[in-house]
Amino acid sequence: MVSKTEETQLSNLENQVDNGGGGAWEFLCLVRKLKVRRSEMVLKHGLSILRDPKKRSSLGPEEWTLYEQVAIAAMDCQCLNVAKDCIKVLHKKFPESKRVGRLEALLLEANGSWEEAEKAYSSLLEDNPLDQAIHKRRVAMAKAQGNMSGAIEFLNKYLEIFMADHDAWRELAEIYVSLQMYKQAAFCYEELILSQPMVPQYHLAYADVLYTLGGLENLQTAKKYYASTIDLTGGKNTRALFGICLCSSAIGQLSKGRNKDDKESPELQSLAATALEREYKQIAPDKLSLLTTALKSLKVSA
Repeated sequence: MVSKTEETQLSNLENQVDNGGGGAWEFLCLVRKLKVRRSEMVLKHGLSILRDPKKRSSLGPEEWTLYEQVAIAAMDCQCLNVAKDCIKVLHKKFPESKRVGRLEALLLEANGSWEEAEKAYSSLLEDNPLDQAIHKRRVAMAKAQGNMSGAIEFLNKYLEIFMADHDAWRELAEIYVSLQMYKQAAFCYEELILSQPMVPQYHLAYADVLYTLGGLENLQTAKKYYASTIDLTGGKNTRALFGICLCSSAIGQLSKGRNKDDKESPELQSLAATALEREYKQIAPDKLSLLTTALKSLKVSA
């Protein structure tokens, strides 16, 4: 993650370069160091250096790093001929390089040559099954084609190797939710909560999935995770407060005719409703009446 100081430094350098104040190489190095995308600027100023023989020769071995950086920026900007030329230079210099092979596969992908790109990625993975970047490109390529089942397959294969990748678990969960595969999404959020128990977004997403699945047991568990979201956010999560009220209402309907032990205790839902009303009075007083009506329809009162 880029710090505020680094972001300020990058912005100042970017303005300086764009206004003819020099420092293009320093800007390009900082972009690489911070791993951020400034594709148009990288393409513009990277090419100006590469096209100047004197400037290019002064870079030494860093010349090849710049060719790679410009190639990626050119693909981002759909300047595929520029990317092709840069990759051609790199291939001539490093004919057996897997890193250059990855760029060639990226170019195939950028051209929409999906089958060829998939073959290239598969070949690269045969040589190095632990290449995270290639695994992720296959997922991205499947999603770009609307092939969600393929994206799920690739993500599951990736997570068999890199189980600690939280972003991958979250991406897989979101795909499952988009396909209404809620049980599978619930499993992903369980993994995320186990590995990062203090992240409220995972508790909230898990509760939403369980609420959507329905059934008394799922609703009761959803309510607990809405409550933990409220706890982790200091009572500031409106969606979780609504979740408590929705779960309480649904559980109340399902618990009719059951033993007293199975019925809902009203304290938590009353506290959630009170917190919601207090929040609406502060941030949206004009919508307070709508909230009151909604809570009454759920048979929840503060």
